[in-house]
Amino acid sequence: MPINSFENYPMSWKPYIDKTEKPIYQALASKLELDILNGVLLPGTKLPPQRELADYLDLNLSTISKAFKVCELKGLLSATVGSGTFVSYDALSNAYLLEDTKPKHLIEMGATLPDNASYEPLLLQLKSMLQETDYEKWFGYGRAGDSLWQKDAAIKLIRRGGFETTVDCILFANGGQNAIAATLASLCKPGDRIGVDHHTYPGLKTVAAMLSVQLVPIKSENYQMRPTSFEYACKNESIKGIYLIPDYHNPTATFMSVENRKLIAAIAKKYNQFVIEDASYHLLGKKPLPAVASFAPEQVIYIASLSKSLAPGLRLAYVAVPRQFNEPISKALYNLNITVSPLLAELTARTIVSNQFEVLIEGHQEQTIRRNQMVNRYLAEYTCLGVETGIFRWLLLPGEITGAEFETLAAKQGVQVYAAERFVVGNSSPERAVRISVCAPKTLEELEQGLMILKGLLNEVS
Repeated sequence: MPINSFENYPMSWKPYIDKTEKPIYQALASKLELDILNGVLLPGTKLPPQRELADYLDLNLSTISKAFKVCELKGLLSATVGSGTFVSYDALSNAYLLEDTKPKHLIEMGATLPDNASYEPLLLQLKSMLQETDYEKWFGYGRAGDSLWQKDAAIKLIRRGGFETTVDCILFANGGQNAIAATLASLCKPGDRIGVDHHTYPGLKTVAAMLSVQLVPIKSENYQMRPTSFEYACKNESIKGIYLIPDYHNPTATFMSVENRKLIAAIAKKYNQFVIEDASYHLLGKKPLPAVASFAPEQVIYIASLSKSLAPGLRLAYVAVPRQFNEPISKALYNLNITVSPLLAELTARTIVSNQFEVLIEGHQEQTIRRNQMVNRYLAEYTCLGVETGIFRWLLLPGEITGAEFETLAAKQGVQVYAAERFVVGNSSPERAVRISVCAPKTLEELEQGLMILKGLLNEVS
């Protein structure tokens, strides 16, 4: 270190490095990771400029850059052009996410579960299938040629969600997150960057971290990704694509306007960006808005998961993939899965083709509306974003309490909710909010009990 040059110089991080450890960049990265995990460097902290840190440690600039890159790929740091490098607000999210099992004493209002209205009709359909003379075929490997009529069913369901596609674009995945993983694995290399909302689906965050794909938060307005900010990221942030949840955005329960969908689609075409459109919630509404994919079908990978609209246990998603991406994503899905379950794929297709899925969706909507009416009664004094057909709400907290603090308080009182900190991306500051699952409680009585507890806590912290 240059003599006296940094004795009184203000720096957010002044690490000590044993230069006998080789390689030095790895030792520096390990020190940085430990200081983040141990709370020495708090989320949102701006790190010293790389050149200043290099001077302070008397190291090459390239050594600092490599150390920062290692931590950035792990999701610990977030670099923004023109602003610098920050400790990610979601740096500790992996330690903060779901436990393996739900404690029995908690009322579940965290996980986004639909009600169980569809389970009995699906069971009856399944029993009918297993009584057929050739039932054994449901327990073998599925082959592509066996699923052609099932793709017709997929097109019917996707059309119900606001997008027209063709049989040659349809692929099957074992759920929405499986489809996201295959898409990122096939279209991105380690270190590639994709744009996302400031708060987004935690499953995307964990998949991106596993694949060393960096998530770049794109500025929003009224909880919608701002098209001008998306275009700025295309020009300046070296992103390859974006991930969107246009309907019932998870976690904020908001909707992207049709005008913004058109603008986002136009920008994606202009800069040849891929768009992952997560349509997990498209079927919850009575009149779905047109999908982003309908305005840029050659750029958008449209993922229609059935876990929220029919039943989570089906573990099936239909993926409409543009021709330019079809082969790599198809190969990725094969390498991850070999095939989806023939039993569940057939069960789902029969439910759709028989139009029974419309009855199931209507049943879900009736249950959800009834539950949201109860939410509105108990939380009328507070800002709780979302609509009556949504299975979760975004509760903005009063006073100065953070989402993480409120989640802890609620758990102590016997209710599980999920804080904004679980969903935040990069150097975005988490909103003081929690996501409340409306349909996760098994009964209306359990939901009411949970809402009474939450209302009492809200009154206390106001």
